[in-house]
Parts: sequence; C-alpha cells; structure tokens
Amino acid sequence: MSILIIFNNKDPEPWKKVLTKKIATTSIEVYPKVKDVAAVDFVICWKPEKDILKKFPNIKVIQSVGASIDHITNSQTIAENIVVTRIVDMKLSIDMWEFLLTIVLAQLKNTKTYIQQQEKRIWDQKEYKSIKNTTITILGLGSIGGYVAKEFADLGFTVKGWSNSRKEISGVKSFNGVDAFDSCLSQSDVLINLLPLTDETRDIINRKTLRKLAADAFFINVGRGEHLVENDLIELLDTNELAGAFLDVFRTEPLPKEHLFWKHPKIQITPHVASLTNVESAANQIVENYRRFLDNRELLNMVSLNKGY
Repeated sequence: MSILIIFNNKDPEPWKKVLTKKIATTSIEVYPKVKDVAAVDFVICWKPEKDILKKFPNIKVIQSVGASIDHITNSQTIAENIVVTRIVDMKLSIDMWEFLLTIVLAQLKNTKTYIQQQEKRIWDQKEYKSIKNTTITILGLGSIGGYVAKEFADLGFTVKGWSNSRKEISGVKSFNGVDAFDSCLSQSDVLINLLPLTDETRDIINRKTLRKLAADAFFINVGRGEHLVENDLIELLDTNELAGAFLDVFRTEPLPKEHLFWKHPKIQITPHVASLTNVESAANQIVENYRRFLDNRELLNMVSLNKGY
C-alpha cells in the first residue's frame, strides 16, 4: 500500500511534508517518482494529466485536494469500484464569502471607476448603489454557495439561489430545476456563478443567460471557466448590456497572455485565488479518509460520479 500525490500547477512538497508527519508508517510518493505502481491504492490529485491514472492498476481511492472533482473526472476514466472524494472545509466557504463581498461592494461603490479616474486625474462623482436595493443571484447552493448566499442575505441584500434541488436557507429565495432557471435570473443586479462543472452546466453562462439579468447587471465567475461562453460575455460587454464582469476562473489556466480578457476595460481578473485550499486543514481530512479506507469504513465527502459533485 502507498499514497501517491499527482499535482499539476500546484507544489506537492508542502503536502508531502504535512502528510508524512501525520501518516509516518505509510509510503507517500510524488509523481513521477514511483517505486511500485502496483502498490499505489490511494491517490491525491490536482488537475492530473489526461488518463494518467491508468498507469496505476490498483487504485481504490482518488482524493481531490479541492472542493471540486471536475479537474479529475474530465481527464480520467474512473472505474465504478473507485471512490472519489473531495475537500469540504468551512475555511473555503468563509474565504469565498470574503472574496465575493469585496467584489460586490467595490462594484456597488464604483471603486474601479475611481481608480481609473485617478490615473487620468479626473474628478467626477458617480451615483452608487446600496445593499438594500441590490439583488444577488447565486448559481449553485452547495456547501460553499449556500454559505455565501446566507451571508449576503444576512447583510440585507435580496438574495436568490438556483440549484438542482430546492434548498432551505434563511433569507434566500430558492429556485430549482431547469424550468425555474430563467425566473431566478430575472431582475438580478449581480450574478455569481458557483456551480459545479457537469455536462449539464457546461456553457450555462451564455448570451441567453446573461440577457435575463437586470439592465446594467454585473457578472462574477468563481465556478469554472468552462461554465462561461467567452465570446458571448465580450459581446454583451461591448454592447453595454452588462456593466462588467469579474473572473477568477478560466478555460485555460494560467490565462494565455494573448487572451482578450487581459485588456478588456470592463473585465477584472484574478488568478484563481477566490478560495485556496489550506494544506494543514485539508491534510487532516485526507488523513482521516486514509484511515477510514484502511479500516473499510465509509469515507468523508464522497462524490457521485453520475452527478459530478
């Protein structure tokens, strides 16, 4: 038995260091340095290369080090007898909430506009919006989205949320299913995407979707880049049908230097930093899952491969 770490675009060494301390009796290796591929039964993944897991015939558990699994399921063929798990951490929810609150308040109070005016030495006061007059719609009401929705509602925003199944969240009007999607979007001042990436949600943010929002609405994507039809967003920004967009996730990461998003005046970008996994906290969940695996007990935060979350 051995644990293998397979990471792309993430440094595996801090993870190996922490896990080695916590599971001193088990061999923990970092791909591609693997002594015995047949011994690997527990894999810890972040954006593994396409079909790389086929090299290891005895995998029993695939552990994502993030809240999502699409970065694994979209690139791997996973047998039905393999358990896939993810990280569910309250800190991820809190960090996401703080990030989104920063963006929303900055948009309401025109801070980006004033930064741009300062560069040109322009003194021009703008009308601003208030919390009580702003409607936020959140797509995806899972552990993170549900927390974010409640926090916005508690501050006094009008909050709507859409998900596959109906949710009971204090202060949040819940919509569910395809038939309720358009109604949820209607009259939304801010649209926040926190959906998991599945076949059903791919390209869900498109021209048709964004035109359902209130006039001069603002879009924030902290879900996945594949949710957004990029050319549709640019078209609506260029025709002033949207006030702007804030993007933290992209179809290709890092975002290519020649991409139009870099220089678009109505788009703000960050390098996928809205909510970063804490190594120590996540390692505790991984260790607990490994011990449960050894004891033939049910693992924490298992994912349905059929649903994709």
